[in-house]
Amino acid sequence: MSVIQKIWDKARSSSKTIALPEGSERRNLLAAEIITREKLANVVLLGNEEEIRSEAKKHNANIEGIRIIDPVNSEKLDEYAKHFYELRKSKGVTAEDAVFAMKDTIYYGTMMVKLGDADGLVSGAIHSTGDLLRPGFQIIKTAPGISGVSSCFVMEVPDCTFGENGVLVFADCAIIPNPNAEELASIAVSTATTAKSLLNIEPRVAMLSFSTKGSAKNDLVDKVIEATGIAKEIAPQFLIDGELQLDAAIVPEVGKMKAKDSPVAGKANVLVFPDLQSGNIGYKLVQRLAKANTIGPISQGFALPINDLSRGCTPEEIVDVVAITAVQAIGMDESKIAHQ
Repeated sequence: MSVIQKIWDKARSSSKTIALPEGSERRNLLAAEIITREKLANVVLLGNEEEIRSEAKKHNANIEGIRIIDPVNSEKLDEYAKHFYELRKSKGVTAEDAVFAMKDTIYYGTMMVKLGDADGLVSGAIHSTGDLLRPGFQIIKTAPGISGVSSCFVMEVPDCTFGENGVLVFADCAIIPNPNAEELASIAVSTATTAKSLLNIEPRVAMLSFSTKGSAKNDLVDKVIEATGIAKEIAPQFLIDGELQLDAAIVPEVGKMKAKDSPVAGKANVLVFPDLQSGNIGYKLVQRLAKANTIGPISQGFALPINDLSRGCTPEEIVDVVAITAVQAIGMDESKIAHQ
C-alpha cells in the first residue's frame, strides 16, 4: 500500500473538519466532491454562497451536503473579529480593522481553526504562500518550542531499502533559505513530529552536513553541530544525531564505519538539510533520478495544521493535502492525549 493510501485510510478514521478558503475556485470545488465522496474529511467551503454554487454548477462539481460559509454574513463574524482584535490590538489593529480582516476567507478560516470550529485549513491554489502564512503567524502562531514554520517532503523511493523501506522525509526544502542553528533545530523537531504523526514511524533524524563527527572543520559544520544539540534538548523523545554526511546517515555499512556509536547513522529515515539550497536540490534529484513519488510540500511548525498548495495544483493534489492536514490534526489530538 502506498504512503498516500495509508494517509487516506487514517484520515477516514476520524472525521476532521477542513476549511477551504478558496471555496469558489474550480479545483477546490472538484476536490471537495472527491473528499466528501471518499469520506476523507468534512469540508467547509468559504466564500459567497451564490458564487460557489454557480461555479460548482458550471464545472459539474457535486457539492450537495457540503457546508458553505460566507464570512461576510456569518453569525460568528463579530465573535471572530473580537478574538482577532484581542490578539492584534498591541500591533495597532483597531476593532474596525479586525472586522475587515475577518471578512477575508483566509483570515476567517484561520480563526475557525484557532477556535476549534475547524481542525485544519488548506489554501494556495490562487493565493500566495504569504497570504496563507501571514494569518497563520498572527492567529495560530508556532508550536511550543518551535521558532518558525518550515516544510517537508515525503519521498517514496521504489525498490529501495534506505530509510523506512524506501520512505524518507526531507526538510526544509521550500521555506527557510538559510536557517540559523535554532531554526535548524526547530526544523528537525517539526519534521520528526510530522514523520511520527503522518507516517506512523519512529523518526530517526540525521542532521546532514559535508562532515561526519568532526571529519571537517568549518563554520557551516559548527552550525549543524549546535543545531543538533538544541534539537536534542527540545525533543529528547526523538532520536536525533549529527553532524552526518548523507552516506553515513542512510547506508548501514558506512554509518557503522564513520559513526559507530550513533543511534541514527546508517538507518536515518528523516533527513534535515543544512539550508534551503541543498534541501531543494536534494529532493528534486531523488524525485527525478530515483523516480520517487513525492508528497509535499507539507507545512509544519504551526500550533495547529494549515497547509499551502502550489498554484499549479490539480484537484487530486488538493485532495491529498486535505487528507494530510486531517491526519496532522489526528496526530495533534493523539499527542494531547498522550501528555494528559
